[in-house]
Amino acid sequence: MPMNPEPPTDTYDYVVVGGGTAGSVIASRLTDNPDVTVAVIEGGPSDIDRDDVLTLRRWLGLLGGDLDYGYTTTEQPRGNSYILHSRARVLGGCSSHNTLISFKPLPGDWDEWAAAGAEGWDHKAMDPYFAKLRNNIVAVDEKDRNAIARDFVEAAQAATGVPRVEGFNKAPFKDGVGFFDLAYHPENNKRSSASVAYLHPHMEAGDRPNLTLLLETWAYKLDFVEDGDGDGAGDGYVDGDGAGPRARGVYVRAKDGEERLISARREVIVCAGAVDTPRLLLHSGIGPKADLDRLGIPVVHDLPGVGENLLDHPESVIVWETNGPIPDNSAMDSDAGLFIQRDPEATGPDLMFHFYQIPFTDNPERLGYVRPEHGVSMTPNIPKPRSRGRLYLTSADPEEKPALDFRYFTDEDDYDGRTLVDGIRIAREIAKTQPLAGWLKREVCPGPDVTSDEELSEYARKVAHTVYHPAGTCRMGAANDELAVVDPELRVRGLRSLRIADASVFPTMPAVNPMIGVLMVGEKCAEMLGGEA
Repeated sequence: MPMNPEPPTDTYDYVVVGGGTAGSVIASRLTDNPDVTVAVIEGGPSDIDRDDVLTLRRWLGLLGGDLDYGYTTTEQPRGNSYILHSRARVLGGCSSHNTLISFKPLPGDWDEWAAAGAEGWDHKAMDPYFAKLRNNIVAVDEKDRNAIARDFVEAAQAATGVPRVEGFNKAPFKDGVGFFDLAYHPENNKRSSASVAYLHPHMEAGDRPNLTLLLETWAYKLDFVEDGDGDGAGDGYVDGDGAGPRARGVYVRAKDGEERLISARREVIVCAGAVDTPRLLLHSGIGPKADLDRLGIPVVHDLPGVGENLLDHPESVIVWETNGPIPDNSAMDSDAGLFIQRDPEATGPDLMFHFYQIPFTDNPERLGYVRPEHGVSMTPNIPKPRSRGRLYLTSADPEEKPALDFRYFTDEDDYDGRTLVDGIRIAREIAKTQPLAGWLKREVCPGPDVTSDEELSEYARKVAHTVYHPAGTCRMGAANDELAVVDPELRVRGLRSLRIADASVFPTMPAVNPMIGVLMVGEKCAEMLGGEA
């Protein structure tokens, strides 16, 4: 790609790549110190005065639109090859794009990270960061509790025997059914996203001259200098190896096409998410040497774990036609859910359901199913999937999207596939139970004639979709973990002045929706940076 040999340079203390869920937190916290300057590079526009973004219930309209990077997946022989992996192109990132379901990760989730080599990330160490969050996290408001969702909760409790939960964040749980906590403002259905909670107050008040937001600005390559460059900038920062090239900044292209080097005196923090963070690293020459050599990308640092360990929360869907229209009140049309622990040895739930007050038939329609005019859906979800995928480049051109091979349902024992079969069977039991049963006219898909394990598995896998939770592609780990990309201080191994803070650092997938976990990663990263500064 053409680039000026010596592009103009702007310099700040810290450069944050990505104004999303974690990036918003870090930028806000660092600029609490008026002596620290921070630039945030965000590929999308502002979300201020964007009702299509800020109104939570309009989230479905954002998928596949102009604020969606719209990544696809490679062919999935045992899954669905047509999934659109939406990633938000707007300030606030995916917290401006998703349903804002807000679960504090369970103790077992954090302890699993610590056991995987993320020392200092156990639940006792992480719990305090939840209390630091600035988002307005509240239970779905009474006025938003749709009658059919209330009856789903009652029927699920009766059919499965799990407890009714009012406030999933009040205490750890292994199972339960109830309405979710959401990061929203019930009085007007507006989001309390990362950008709304952490950046809007400063943008509206104009009280942070030390915070620069570079919107609609695309970061395409990190810039490095070798040890002994002589400028002294950043040389007090040393990672676990004590050596390696130093991240000087990042090359960006503005909306008008101008290219600049945004330089960091102290550190670059990459918060671009589980797809775009490894993509940026790979195009900057950080990743598996053989892959980079094959594409002709000069190798800055051979780091084999970049792009590996691609995680997701795949789920399937079972749809019913209702006897008529559903009442219109809702927070975001998927306000309640169910958790079940099938394995008593598990540390938390191993099957989850979202209950949609809409007929969610995008993928079944591809198989010939017809969307009913009025309907509801249950989506059995795999909280702890065992399949692992991989992200990789197919071109040296940064504008070419990377390949995402989630390798859905490829785990050796077919645990993931069996989980969905169990989920469909449990969903059917709930549907037969009053008071929900009184609402339902017929099962649309897979349909009552699909009954064997083999048939249910084939259906469940072919219509499987994502709940937009990619993670793990720059995982955190111990020094002896060859595939770990960052250490427990979030520093990229073998490099200086470069950290990662987003879902890509997850060693394993939390059992619950991960947004709050990403916010907590942001809070912890900001604290680390503040302490070192």
